[in-house]
Amino acid sequence: MGTYLNPGKEQFERAVHSRIYVDKTGMLSCLNAVINTEQKYVAVSRPRRFGKTMAANMICAFYDKTAASKELFEGMAVAKDFAKHPGQRSSDRFEVAGSLDDAAKRQAEESAGRTQSGWDRYLNRFNVVRINMIDFVSRSRDIGKCIELLQKRVLKELCRNFQEVDFFDADDLMFSMEDIYHQTGQQFVIVIDEWDCIFREFKEDTDGQRLYLDFLRDWLKDKSYIALAYITGILPIKKYGQHSALNMFGEYSMLQPQQLAEYAGFTEPEVREICELYELDFEQVRDWYDGYRLRGAIPVSERKAAKSGEYEGNLFSIYSPVSVVNSALNGNLCNYWNETETAEALKEYIRRNYDGLKEDVAVLMQGRRIPCDVTTYQNDMTTFHSKDDIFTLLIHLGYLGYDSVTKEIFIPNREVEDVFRQTTKGEEWDYLFQTLKRSQKLLEATWTGDEDEVARLVEDAHMRAGNLTYNSEAALSYAVRLAYFNAEQYYTLIPEMQAGRGYADLAYIPSPKYPDKPAILVELKWNKDAETAMTQILDRRYPDSLEKYRGNIILVAIDYDKEVTSGSRGYKHHSCRIGRA
Repeated sequence: MGTYLNPGKEQFERAVHSRIYVDKTGMLSCLNAVINTEQKYVAVSRPRRFGKTMAANMICAFYDKTAASKELFEGMAVAKDFAKHPGQRSSDRFEVAGSLDDAAKRQAEESAGRTQSGWDRYLNRFNVVRINMIDFVSRSRDIGKCIELLQKRVLKELCRNFQEVDFFDADDLMFSMEDIYHQTGQQFVIVIDEWDCIFREFKEDTDGQRLYLDFLRDWLKDKSYIALAYITGILPIKKYGQHSALNMFGEYSMLQPQQLAEYAGFTEPEVREICELYELDFEQVRDWYDGYRLRGAIPVSERKAAKSGEYEGNLFSIYSPVSVVNSALNGNLCNYWNETETAEALKEYIRRNYDGLKEDVAVLMQGRRIPCDVTTYQNDMTTFHSKDDIFTLLIHLGYLGYDSVTKEIFIPNREVEDVFRQTTKGEEWDYLFQTLKRSQKLLEATWTGDEDEVARLVEDAHMRAGNLTYNSEAALSYAVRLAYFNAEQYYTLIPEMQAGRGYADLAYIPSPKYPDKPAILVELKWNKDAETAMTQILDRRYPDSLEKYRGNIILVAIDYDKEVTSGSRGYKHHSCRIGRA
């Protein structure tokens, strides 16, 4: 057993013999399906506390030719799944295989009795190189030296264990592994844990990051000595523009878990079983730790049903394993999210308040969802072109859930909400939360037709716009939009919407999720009165443009007289009229 070469099964054995162990060896069926195929490069990204290292230890124990681990695995899911479907080489959830020539070759070998065809076909068949990049980052603050140290350490073990090999250059990792393969016929499974810590620890060193990616590409890509390359970390593979140095990897992330969705953490049935065994209230556990909704790949056999909307088997509720295990062992449901580099990242990015990010965070903390474009994020800790990029990072860090159907983000559970609350303390946050509460009151007053309350709340919002910009049309429009901020939970806002024979200042159109909500048309006036604004709405026939909502349209007319002097009773006073159409 070595440190990097063939690390054995002991670490995985410790996990199996722990008080709580959840069998995730079904994942090995998926990996077995891609051994020595074009899909042999697998990159898995998960938040901290979601069992990435456990999976890496499991992979090492299964493939390591020195581990003798058949007895350890034969009663587990990887063996049981095959026993249920003996005609399949691997889980049909993965839906991949080698070329037709490869398949024919394997079949011929199996017929001749030279290979295994069961779940243990690849059990203990390879040399495994196991790397934890944190070990090297912690010993150097230079990426180039980290790579140099990694190669030296791995090469030392290779040379010690393959003394019979005639190495062309014992100081070159790639050439040495090629020599081993060509002279012995032995292939390697490469497992890299915390592969992305380079991007987290050296955030600004883009040249060093490129050097690291190029090293991994040169070491792994198109190499015959590689049977499987498995890398795992928090972040997906770093992008440079539209390209990546590691484009041979298939990626399985919190956004696109695909066939590995059910192995991202504990599933609901697994958590129910733990709750029953440890006498925990499942509903409370779900409230605290559930909320991640991962949509897996759809098997070919189910795609017809999926098109008709009759198949939902690819949606998994995922729980944080660390939190569930701690709550079961301690009998205490609470926040087990320890202070880590990712917790500090949450504080840092919220403090930046990129493009109004704070307001969105406050909305999320009220249990609401907001749309998010996850397609532009560059998979690092520094390159942000919008707040959506920051939110996408927070999805990968586990602070936000993502609905792949509605394209919305949300705070997944009570535990993560508690982390947000610890991060959002102080007067500025108190003010923001109060603003959102007033916005909800305004919306409810509009629905009920309470003109005095609407006028009072709009007036209050306008006052908060500040005296320097108070007497401007833009300030009033901004104030009203801010006052109706909560409306965007239920509506799509269209400013200056063409309506009838004019333009409505603000139009709130019910979203498809809330078709029963009334449409709202808002008209703003200066130095006149609310009756004049209402007359304009009706005379110019604004409701005609919303004919499909006829009978369920609320008309809101708001006026402010800026000519009233500061000593007068009506100073900064707003009036409101509400009608229906």
